[in-house]
Amino acid sequence: MFYIFAFSTSETERIILVTAVLVIYLLILSGNLLIISLICLELQLQTSMYFFLSNLSSLDILYVSTTLPKLIYISHTGDHVMSYTGCLSQLYLYLLFGDTECFLLTTMAIDRYVAICFPLHYSLIMSKQVCVLLAFPAWFMASVNASILTCYAHNLTFYGLVEVKNFFCDIKALISASISDTTSLRTFITVDAMFVGVFPSCLILASYVCIIHTVLKIKSSHGRWKTFSSCSSHITIVVVYFGSAMSLYLTNSLEQDLVLSMMFVTLVPMLNPLVYSLRNKDIIRALKQIIHTKKPCPL
Repeated sequence: MFYIFAFSTSETERIILVTAVLVIYLLILSGNLLIISLICLELQLQTSMYFFLSNLSSLDILYVSTTLPKLIYISHTGDHVMSYTGCLSQLYLYLLFGDTECFLLTTMAIDRYVAICFPLHYSLIMSKQVCVLLAFPAWFMASVNASILTCYAHNLTFYGLVEVKNFFCDIKALISASISDTTSLRTFITVDAMFVGVFPSCLILASYVCIIHTVLKIKSSHGRWKTFSSCSSHITIVVVYFGSAMSLYLTNSLEQDLVLSMMFVTLVPMLNPLVYSLRNKDIIRALKQIIHTKKPCPL
């Protein structure tokens, strides 16, 4: 059995925590469901960019649903105990959705590269079939990676009631709680960080180097700004995601771990609909069209 440390709070603070987390969770669900609904309903949003965005919104919903409902339950009931199977299942899903998001953000950078560097051939290159072929490896690689790490965690040895010093079953917290020799697992995580973090970051950086090079060739300053602004939402999400991930896995403080884990789990899923709706004219236009569309009342 595992004891999820979560947040140590008084009765009043617990009520505030439950309310805050519940509000954040509902905001994330409603915001991302709105994005998905708009993309599904509006023909003008049936492009590769919005295909990947709908995937990202779906991921965000699944991602937060892996951790936040359990945190709400723990904070509300005071029952911090989680079964061995439940802990490993949560670990696997957290890794699966988190890694997929990382790979998907990389795919979205490639999409922006094609859109700006090859605008005349964009619709031909980024066909529906190509979009599916690009999205599938993100899910597949993340699934394989999550399975390997979960198998490593399954082989760890624990003694008695294991205290997980986080609000969910994170691999870092499980390593700290284990009495096994975790040298091989730590080595794998270091190598894995290159595959999941550094390599995608390099691909994203390379994409934007090419994008900037192309944008600088545009003579009009207005044209340069308009072209590059189409990438601003993606850049914002990438910086927040990779920045919070790096901060989380470099800290060794329990208090910082809890705060940074909460930011890592909630910040990107909450920012995603805000950034893409407030700074995207197509999304705003589609929302206005749906709001102002008058439908006949059923008899």
